[in-house]
Amino acid sequence: MKMKYLDLKEIKDLSQFKEIKAYYEDILQKATETGALEVQDADNEYIKELDRIGKIVYVYERLHFPAKNLKFKSPLIISIENELDKRQLKQRQAAELLDVKESTFSQIMKGKRSVPKIMAKKLYSEFNIDPVLILENL
Repeated sequence: MKMKYLDLKEIKDLSQFKEIKAYYEDILQKATETGALEVQDADNEYIKELDRIGKIVYVYERLHFPAKNLKFKSPLIISIENELDKRQLKQRQAAELLDVKESTFSQIMKGKRSVPKIMAKKLYSEFNIDPVLILENL
């Protein structure tokens, strides 16, 4: 394997980043094709080069492509959505069934508000939602 960028300490710009990332991808592909990655804790030229270049790429990405905060839906919200889909209900109709205002229901579904007790009882009785999921979101 022919190694490149031996004196590289940091990536200077986006153009260089793209070039080095392509080099990294090429090494990864060759390592995969030759089976160099199949042995756990292997210490070969491919792994050493992937590690060296990967660290440099990582630093550039952290500085120039910060990760966005990811939001995940709670299991309760997913269960409610599934029930709405199954029954072909719109949020307005679901809010009526659950005895809450449509705006309140919307805020709950967006994760901006907790479930009121009156709605919790209806989620169980009307939608058969798991009580554990409900209790975790009161």
